[in-house]
Amino acid sequence: MLGVVSGVSGLAVSELVSGLLHQRVSPIIAVGEGIISLTPGAVVEFFISLVGQNDKPLLIGLTLAGLLLLSAGVGILALRSVLAAQGVFVVMGFVVVLAVAARLPSSTTTYIPAVVGTVVALAVLAVLTPRAVSSLPPAPAEEATSWQDHEGSRRQFLMLSGAVALAALVAGGTGRVLASSRAAVEAARDRLRLPLREVPTPEGAQLDVKGIEPWLTTQDRFYRIDTALSVPQILPEDWELRIHGLVDNELTLTYRDLLDRGLDDAWITLCCVSNQVGGDLISNAHWSGVLIADVLADAGVHDDADAILSTSEDGWTCGTPLAAVTDGRNALLAMAMNGEPLTPEHGFPVRMVVPGLYGYVSATKWVVDLEVTRFSDFSAFWTDRGWSEEGPIKTQSRIDVPKSGADVVAGEVVVAGIAWAQHTGIAKVEISVDGGEWAEALLAADPSIDTWRQWSYRWAATTGEHEISVRATDKGGYVQTGELADVVPDGATGWHTVTVNVTPAG
Repeated sequence: MLGVVSGVSGLAVSELVSGLLHQRVSPIIAVGEGIISLTPGAVVEFFISLVGQNDKPLLIGLTLAGLLLLSAGVGILALRSVLAAQGVFVVMGFVVVLAVAARLPSSTTTYIPAVVGTVVALAVLAVLTPRAVSSLPPAPAEEATSWQDHEGSRRQFLMLSGAVALAALVAGGTGRVLASSRAAVEAARDRLRLPLREVPTPEGAQLDVKGIEPWLTTQDRFYRIDTALSVPQILPEDWELRIHGLVDNELTLTYRDLLDRGLDDAWITLCCVSNQVGGDLISNAHWSGVLIADVLADAGVHDDADAILSTSEDGWTCGTPLAAVTDGRNALLAMAMNGEPLTPEHGFPVRMVVPGLYGYVSATKWVVDLEVTRFSDFSAFWTDRGWSEEGPIKTQSRIDVPKSGADVVAGEVVVAGIAWAQHTGIAKVEISVDGGEWAEALLAADPSIDTWRQWSYRWAATTGEHEISVRATDKGGYVQTGELADVVPDGATGWHTVTVNVTPAG
């Protein structure tokens, strides 16, 4: 208890000071994000495959648990040597300072929360240790009166520790409230009146099949995979985008500058490279923003450039092929999604959206910097961790209904799902039952080659257990491979297959 109370006190005060200073990341968040940045790509991918989009709260919880476990060990050490225990806290504080230094720009206030938190932990440990020692049970040889002294000391230690812990919780909670600028960002978002068009579902794109993935993914259901444990909260009036590197004219654009250019619209499906065969890390939305190609044209791109290195407000980087944003496709600096401004989780106020590429090389949220460069001159966050350099999305398909393991009644059974080959388009989807001949499915309307496409097939189901597989053929003539491949280094492959149990009718 001694070490835990001391550690929690330091952590809570660091949260409070961080909140008072309105820093983007508190020390605990900095440590968590530091863990992400140091973790090998294969481990990160395995973690995502296990917990999906719950990775961030789980990582924060594990980070807290680890710090508390270390603090508990410090408390045990303090009963033998206060100086040695304080030395461990100093080392832990130094590690936190390094984590903060890697996540925030250096200034006169950057390290204050971590330093103050460490000092508080040291002070609380120094104050509580003598009381903890006196509360220990007396040796058997001591007189009975020592037990009375022990009980009194024990009560004092517990009361003082409880009071300190309660104060720490209040301080930490206050810090989190102060740190959260979500209310201000949401208010600014509500005040925006972007020149957006109504976003109807394209005619014929949505099939009337219960359980199929809807054509449009709402912002609250849109998949989210990023490295930001603390979502950047940026006011539109504070946002700027720097365009530099191999250009004739360096530019710095404001939010108003983008609006003044006028907004383009496009339906675009985004997919994460971590999406397993049959996975749900893929979503479709209507995006509004400014064409990246138009901005780069004003900057004047040099002929020897072949890439854009984009950087997020939280320091995350990604490399995008220059050709993918200048070949006429709807590569956007997106400001709105489905007819409303982006939410903070999805990149408010501005993010990148590039059709045809996995998100790790194209979909920078909270984007603040575009450097026109060459792939040979840089490496980015995920390419440093084993993923490929360019990341074109692979032709894939998925069965949404029936779900694997479902019981269905013999007779006509509707099998349905989605298929995608962004910036190529889907030409055909086929179904195979129990490894038999491939039968062509019915395709929904095709509003854009940059989106997924719904499909359905009416299967004459017979009793027993059956395996249903799906494959797609894109408009380039490529037939989706059945060869299984992991998501690393450039996306999974294989046919999505479900097993269903067909029971007799009636």
